[in-house]
Amino acid sequence: MRFEGKVYRPWIEANSVLIQTTLGCSINTCTFCNMFRDKKFQIRELDDILKDIEDSRRHYRHVESIFLVDGNVMAVRTEFLLTILNKITQIFPEIENISLYAGFNDLRRKSVADLKALKAAGLTMVYTGLESGDPLVLEHIQKGMTADHAREGMARAKAAGIRVLASFIFGLGGKERSRAHIEATTALVNELEPEAIAPMVLALQPGTELEQEVARGEFTLATPLQVLEEEKYLLENLGEFDCYYWGDHGNNIAPMRGSLQQWRGQFLRRIEHEIATNPITKENIIQTFAW
Repeated sequence: MRFEGKVYRPWIEANSVLIQTTLGCSINTCTFCNMFRDKKFQIRELDDILKDIEDSRRHYRHVESIFLVDGNVMAVRTEFLLTILNKITQIFPEIENISLYAGFNDLRRKSVADLKALKAAGLTMVYTGLESGDPLVLEHIQKGMTADHAREGMARAKAAGIRVLASFIFGLGGKERSRAHIEATTALVNELEPEAIAPMVLALQPGTELEQEVARGEFTLATPLQVLEEEKYLLENLGEFDCYYWGDHGNNIAPMRGSLQQWRGQFLRRIEHEIATNPITKENIIQTFAW
C-alpha cells in the first residue's frame, strides 16, 4: 500500500484501514490548519486506489471499517467514488463502516440522488469541519464556508441518509469573541442536528497564519477558563436531538465521550468541577499540542 506525504485521520478512526484517495485538501486556505500544506490537491489514479484496496485484503483477514483519506474526498466526482466504494464492498464483504472527510460545501455540491447512490454503495459517515457558527470567525479563518452552506450541505446529507460528524473548535474566536463564537456555534449545531459532534480545543499549528497573528499580537488566545466556559455553554444549550459526543480529543481539558442525551448531566458536572477546582483556570494561556 502506498501513501504520499503526511496522512491524517480522525482519532475516532484509529482502528480503520486507511485508503488514500486524494492528496491534500481541496480548500487548504484555513488560517488555523497546516495539515496538508505540503501537498497540492489532486485525485490519485483510480487503478492505484483499487490496487491498494486489493492489497489491503492480503494484509487484513477481517476489516469492519475503512476510512478514505486525504482531505475532502467528497470533492471527487460521484462515479469515481462509486467505483471505489463498490470495490471495497466486493473485496471486504464483512465491511460495516466506510467513511471519509467532506466539507459542507462538498455535500451541497452533490445532488441528493448522488448522495443516495453513495449511501447505497456503502458510504456510512462523513466527517465535516464546521469549526464555528460565528460568521466573523468563519470569515477570519478563511474557511470558504458560511452557515448557510453548512445548512444546505447537512440537509442533503440527511435526505440521503448519510450520517454526519461535525467537528468544531473551542477557542477559535480567541479571547475577544469567545462568547459570540460558542453561542453562534451552538445555535447552528442545534439547527443542523448532526449524528455526532467532535468539539476540540484550538491548537496553534506551526507555520500557520493564525500562529503568525498570535505572534504579532493580532489574535489573543482564549484562556483555559474561557474554553471550559465554552464547553459548559455548549452542553447546557444543545438541543434534545440524538447525538454522540466525541469530546475526548487529546487537547481537551476534560476529555469525555458518550451519548449526549444519556450523559449530558455527567458531562456538565465534570466541566463544572473543572471550572471550580482545576488550577489551569488561573492561567492566561492554554497549553495545547500540534496535531
